[in-house]
Amino acid sequence: MPDTTPLEDSVPFSAQIRSATAEQHAEAENSTFMSDMLGGALDVRAFYRYTSQLWHIYHALEQQWETLATDPVAGPFIRPELARLAHLEDDLAHLGGSGWRADLTALPATATYAERIAECARDWPAGYVAHHYTRYLGDLSGGQVIRGTAAKLWQLPKRGDGVRFYVFEQISNPAAFKRQYRTLLDELAVDDLEKQRVLGECRRAFDLNTAVFADLASEFPVRREG
Repeated sequence: MPDTTPLEDSVPFSAQIRSATAEQHAEAENSTFMSDMLGGALDVRAFYRYTSQLWHIYHALEQQWETLATDPVAGPFIRPELARLAHLEDDLAHLGGSGWRADLTALPATATYAERIAECARDWPAGYVAHHYTRYLGDLSGGQVIRGTAAKLWQLPKRGDGVRFYVFEQISNPAAFKRQYRTLLDELAVDDLEKQRVLGECRRAFDLNTAVFADLASEFPVRREG
């Protein structure tokens, strides 16, 4: 059942989202796959596979932008400077060569994640905002750690081919952009009951992301001592 605890009017909605998802956020950040990949235990093939899974997720996020741009709830969040799909394709071509499209097989958890995003984009704009937030604000924050670490591990240009997904060339001041984004969340044009549903969908988004990491960990196991 959804959480029906009244929202605190004095607490900005963006802060409520951060608080409500703190546990899921930490679980995703500390997943076995990400720890192994960013810790140097996996080779560039794992990074390529991870990037290919992102393609499915961002295809689902961005394929309905033209329609969502006019929606009163989701529309304010549709910002062209955030678009990532074309950059993902550049990275995949660099990492996988000319045959990268043949490698675009979605893991089961990825397919489930993408299907949920597409469902929200089609039927529930406020739920779509939950997925938009967890992905794009994450890319502007923790995603920058992934970019720097991947560039060092696999000798990729710091802001070039292989990690272009993480480079937001049209956002000159990421900190200011994130503040503006959080203001949009605080002003989300829905009532308190709908905000509770959005909080639940934000938690679901993190759980779906963690499930993708679990599938990737199964595909790229690391032998551990003991």
